[in-house]
Amino acid sequence: MKSEKPAILVVEDEVLVRMMAVQVAEKAGFEALSARNADEAIGILESRSDVRLVFTDIKMPGSMDGLKLAHAVRRRWPPVELLVTSAFGDIKAEDLPERGRFLAKPYDVAALSGAFRQMAAHQT
Repeated sequence: MKSEKPAILVVEDEVLVRMMAVQVAEKAGFEALSARNADEAIGILESRSDVRLVFTDIKMPGSMDGLKLAHAVRRRWPPVELLVTSAFGDIKAEDLPERGRFLAKPYDVAALSGAFRQMAAHQT
């Protein structure tokens, strides 16, 4: 059952980091969905039409990394906002899909919450 709240999909293979990001999204007033990898994320996006933002780590196991996932989401679900994160700061703006934003790890809760609110607001 879909929530009345806008949905954010957190894609992160590290359990504790994923749980923290989900908690930040929920405290910011969103429904938080989570996936361990890009394959799970695609499955969720195919089954839900209410996801406003995908927050994905770049380095993760599976058929594609977070950057490839972000580009796939932009192609298949153009309205969805994209927030990409990594502990490796070698990401350039041109590496991201159109309207994609990068947030370096480690990030603090306030920065993540603010990014969620700001980016999701672009769709309202």
